[in-house]
Amino acid sequence: MKIAVINFSGNVGKSTVARHLLLPRIPGAELIAIESLNADEGQGQALRGRQFGELQEYLQTVSSVVVDIGASNVEELMGQMQRYRGSHEDFNAFVVPTVPALKQQQDTIATLIELSRLGVATSRLKLVFNMVEAGVTVAQAFDPLLAFLKQQPIARVNLNCKLGTNEIYGRIKGTKIDLATLATDPTDYKALIAQAKGTNEKLALAQKLATRRLAFGVVPELDACFSALELKP
Repeated sequence: MKIAVINFSGNVGKSTVARHLLLPRIPGAELIAIESLNADEGQGQALRGRQFGELQEYLQTVSSVVVDIGASNVEELMGQMQRYRGSHEDFNAFVVPTVPALKQQQDTIATLIELSRLGVATSRLKLVFNMVEAGVTVAQAFDPLLAFLKQQPIARVNLNCKLGTNEIYGRIKGTKIDLATLATDPTDYKALIAQAKGTNEKLALAQKLATRRLAFGVVPELDACFSALELKP
């Protein structure tokens, strides 16, 4: 399974989707981060967009990979895909995260149009509706994008491919923590807090307990979103 996570826009959660939604659920997958502006979180390999020739050669040698394409590299990478005709076929799917902000929805539309022009089939263009606020439906939050896709159905739409806002991603940013492992951490933090002598130690343990609780709550959401993507080799 070879998946590209892509959007012309920044701040749509591409790295969250790549690292926490896709990577743990694709057996044997490795992460490649293509980003020239922002520092990588220290997980996986990093390539620049201009190294697309090297990337596509490497893709022929692995069976499972998630490629996280930074916004600063998308335009260049799209141009390289146009140059290397048929290179989009190296990916089983292009996952396009988006968020409710109007600019990001407009950038998402532009991303889908460009990928469609490159020849990516509708069945391989998949949206993830990210940062959906509690009490707001996907249809409400993403009305402009969904209206466009109703007129031009160039991407696969499943309203169950959604993720809410959650501070867990900020808490574990910059680490290699696996959310599923964190959610099943058997440590009895309450007992440790009761035994702790200092306030600082108690607070540190309480933070770990809260983070585990957040992970326990978000993993089922990630599982449901991944299932709704219906990724196929």
